[in-house]
Amino acid sequence: MARDSKMQPDDRHPLEPYRWWQVFSRSLFHLNHADPVHGPEIWSVDVRHAGDSNGEVWAVLYREGVSRSRSRLPAAFAVSGGTIEVAVSMYGLKRVHYVSRDGSERQLSPDPASAEGRRARLERRRPALSRAISITSVGVLVIALVVGVPQIIEQVTQIPPIAAGVRTFESPLRLPVWANTSLLLAAVAASTERALRLRYNWILDGGVLDGDD
Repeated sequence: MARDSKMQPDDRHPLEPYRWWQVFSRSLFHLNHADPVHGPEIWSVDVRHAGDSNGEVWAVLYREGVSRSRSRLPAAFAVSGGTIEVAVSMYGLKRVHYVSRDGSERQLSPDPASAEGRRARLERRRPALSRAISITSVGVLVIALVVGVPQIIEQVTQIPPIAAGVRTFESPLRLPVWANTSLLLAAVAASTERALRLRYNWILDGGVLDGDD
């Protein structure tokens, strides 16, 4: 991941505690890091998904609870011994990893009060339930693709300029509006659940809409 050209120094404000009402709008991750010069230190990355007054989403980097820099996403923050890389999808974070100079990497730990932290706690305490939820999320997204993609292709080929050049495609699957709406909502919930675990797949999780390569 290339270093973000829109990186800016920040104003050294303190890191705000995570509040319960921010579970749908804020992601907060921490890295306990042993710096060979300064000793143990804590780096934190704070992302407010609603964005600023212009709708721009930023990642803010903190060292020992004091802001150091901010960047539009995707971001690559240079820290001691490596880089913290941050990227988002339509549904939340898809990457927040520390990459050392030797190429090894590890995911930062979610703040316990955050939605990601609560999901991680469920995985530790109820692994069987967590696994069932994970499998269900993938299943919902696969069904949404199998059912939804043919219907989308049908609608696209019915657009007059396109229909004039290609044969109109008829989807073998036709669902009522209520069923399509329910499937869409279930797919959004499934991708959101996967984002809480930083699981991301270009096909399953809307990479086309994200504009990913």
